[in-house]
Amino acid sequence: MLLAAKSCSDARTSCTTSRSGTGAITLSSLLPPKSQELQRLLSLGPDPPDDEVLGVLGSALLNWRNNPKLATILLSGLAKNRRPSVAEQVLRLMATSRTEVNVFHCSSAISACEKSNEWQLALHLLSAMPGYSVVPNEFSYSACISACEKGDQWQTALSLLSEMPLKRAMPNEVSYNAAISACEKGCQWERALDLLNQMAATGVLPDAISYSAAISACGTGFQWWFGLNILSTMPMVTVDPDEFCCNAAISACEKEGQWQLAWRLLDGMPARRLLPDVISCSAAISACEKGCQWQLALSLLRGMPELRVTIALISCNAAISACGNEGQWQMALSLLQNLPAMKLTPDDISCNAALNACEKGFQWNLAIELLSDMSKLQLTANILSRTAGIRVCGQGGRWQLAVGLLMQLLEEGFSPDDVVCSAAISACQKAGQVQLTERLFNTFEATAIDSLRFLMRGVVARDSPK
Repeated sequence: MLLAAKSCSDARTSCTTSRSGTGAITLSSLLPPKSQELQRLLSLGPDPPDDEVLGVLGSALLNWRNNPKLATILLSGLAKNRRPSVAEQVLRLMATSRTEVNVFHCSSAISACEKSNEWQLALHLLSAMPGYSVVPNEFSYSACISACEKGDQWQTALSLLSEMPLKRAMPNEVSYNAAISACEKGCQWERALDLLNQMAATGVLPDAISYSAAISACGTGFQWWFGLNILSTMPMVTVDPDEFCCNAAISACEKEGQWQLAWRLLDGMPARRLLPDVISCSAAISACEKGCQWQLALSLLRGMPELRVTIALISCNAAISACGNEGQWQMALSLLQNLPAMKLTPDDISCNAALNACEKGFQWNLAIELLSDMSKLQLTANILSRTAGIRVCGQGGRWQLAVGLLMQLLEEGFSPDDVVCSAAISACQKAGQVQLTERLFNTFEATAIDSLRFLMRGVVARDSPK
């Protein structure tokens, strides 16, 4: 056994071993034939020419005539490695070499498209199946619907679902689940609920995935009440809610600021024998942020380790925003400063939330320091951070920095709103920069911000010598 183990280890670590008269032993030569062909196809890249693919397949096409399952294995391997174009080429070359193409081959190729977000190629392959004398089945359609779902093509997904019975391919739970998810991404919550009801009517039993997708659709459509109603009815149809269902319901409440309900759902997960995760906790904290409950947001954040949930940056950002929105700038900055201790690196969302806290707390000096720290963290100030910076500079009369930030926005093609421009004007006005105020007016006029003209004339009139 030790010798056998050693020889296997040697084979793994030595890809080329010289032999007199026989050349070198390669790693591919140690693999079974089907693995060799897959590895060689993968080495050709995502879009190889047909002749190179044909050169790899070679005699395998003849072998597949007697054992078509080998072709299915290879196409499944291409799907796992996300090579949809190569899978489509293999199908075409099989047909041209008079090797039978079956429904499993086509379904595997469509699955490759689904895994690669190539919904258009998936549709092409589905429509090409009759040309191979293959009738699509529920697996072919399900894979294509999933591809459309990932490509945000909800209308096409629903069209395929309705087409299935006409082609004698009865939809299954996978077909429906993908279609419901497509509706969720397309903000079509009513259609998602219709599909959920349709499943039971057609004898297809919804599972936890069906319900979680429908609840998510309700959340996307800001219909938290319907989402909670779906969750509450699941035990009646003997489907136990899982973590995904609860997370979807908490997120639905979060979008509408229903912090009490979000907190209750999170608190009730252990009673359902479900373990909260970072999504559950972050959504609940965000719900508290929108509900102006900064203290509860902090409590939830600090309680995450007790739930054996690792604190994530998204959770901290929501808590920083919750504190900032309520003028708790000290707490917001404390959270920001403690991120490295939690092995978390602040991002632009973290800094923007802290800037917002400084602005609401009239802490313009701290906000300016924070803007400077962003560059040290190699964070590029975006439109949100720059506009927040302009507003706090307006509070402190720091006209140079306000104008600099404003000019950066204009140079990058952004059109600042009236509040931002007014803040820049206010900074210049407080510093007595009348000429600069006039130049700003010309800049605003050139960028078609007409609503500021009257305000600018008033500022100029007040600061002009009498």
